Amino acid sequence: MALNKVLVLGLGKVGSLVATLLQQSGFDVTGIDNFQQSGLPFSTLQLDLNQQKAYLPAIASCDAVISCLPYSLNVAVAQAAFDSGVHYFDLTEDVTTTQTIRDMSKTSKGLMAPQCGLAPGFIAIVGAHLASRFEQLRSIELRVGALPMHPRGKLGYALNWSPEGVINQYINDCEVIRMGKRQLVPALEGLETILVNGLVMESFTTSGGLGTMCETYAGKVQELNYKTIRYPGHCELMRFLLCELYLRHHRELIGKILTNALPAVDEDVVFVHAAVEGIKGGRLAREEYVRAYPSMTIHEKRWRAISWTTAASISAVVEMVRDGVLPQQGFLKQEEIPFDAFLQTKNGALYLQGERKSM
Repeated sequence: MALNKVLVLGLGKVGSLVATLLQQSGFDVTGIDNFQQSGLPFSTLQLDLNQQKAYLPAIASCDAVISCLPYSLNVAVAQAAFDSGVHYFDLTEDVTTTQTIRDMSKTSKGLMAPQCGLAPGFIAIVGAHLASRFEQLRSIELRVGALPMHPRGKLGYALNWSPEGVINQYINDCEVIRMGKRQLVPALEGLETILVNGLVMESFTTSGGLGTMCETYAGKVQELNYKTIRYPGHCELMRFLLCELYLRHHRELIGKILTNALPAVDEDVVFVHAAVEGIKGGRLAREEYVRAYPSMTIHEKRWRAISWTTAASISAVVEMVRDGVLPQQGFLKQEEIPFDAFLQTKNGALYLQGERKSM
C-alpha cells in the first residue's frame, strides 16, 4: 500500500511538529484541529475532532492517519482508519485502547500502529535492541522521565504532556514480568533511587510504558518492568493526593488541580534509562542505554524535549512503513522495530542529534 498522503489529527505541541517533520520528509500532509491554525508549513482544516463524522471524509481520502489526540478519542479515529482501509498510528499509553485497536488489526487492510511515542514507543525499541545482544535474559528494566530542567515546588514537575495521559499512568495498574510470571502491579509502587548522568532521581511504576513487551518476552526473561523517572519526593506526594485523599476516583478534579498548579515550561529534559542483564558470551553481563535529551531547535523553532522526542519517534515509524522497512498490514509491536534502521531515518536521526546536544 502506497503511503504518501497523511492526515495528522490534533495540532498541539506534538501534533504540529509531527506534521512539520513529515512534510519535511516528503509526505503530502494535512493537519486537522478543533481550532483555526495559521503559519504552519502544511495545509490545515478546522473540524470538530470529537465527532468522527466530521473527519471521516478526510480519512477516506488519505493513505494514513496519525492521531495526536487524547487517548479517549483514539478508538473512534482507529475505527475510521479501519473502515477506510488506511494505515493508523497513534501515541497512546492506554492499555484498553491499544487492545481494541489490536483486535481491529486482525482484519485490517492497512497497518495498525498504536503506542508510537516515547514510552511506550522509543523505549521499547531501545530495550529490545539491548536484549537482542544476549543469549539468555535475566532482567529488562526501562525508565523514562519528561521533566522541567529547573524544577520548582515539592512535586518538581510541569505538565508538558497531556494531563489526561499523566493521570491515566498514575492510576491504572501496570503489567510486569516478575519472577518469570506476567502480573499486574499498582501504579506508584516499587519506588527506587536512580542515577542519571550523576543526578539523583527516583522512579516508580506507571501504567502503559511497556506496551506489548510483557507478551513478547513472556517465558524469556525473569524480570521486566517500566518505571517513570521523577525528581525526589514526587511519588510520595502523588500517593497522598491520589490514594489518601481519594482523588484517584475523581480524575477530572485532579486534572484541574494539576493543570492549575503545574504549568508547562519551555526548558525541559527527557531522561531515558534502559538496562538489560543476562548471559552474554557465556558470562553474566549488563548493557545500558542512558541519555538526557534537552530541548532542540528544529526548522528554526525551539521545541520542548518531550515534543521532539515524541514527534521524532512516531514520524520515524511512518517513514519506515513508507519505505517498506516495516510491515504494511496487521498490528505493529514497537519492540519489533529495528533500532539501527530507526536511527537511519531522517526523523529517527534527531535522537542522534539530541545526543550531541545532551546535558
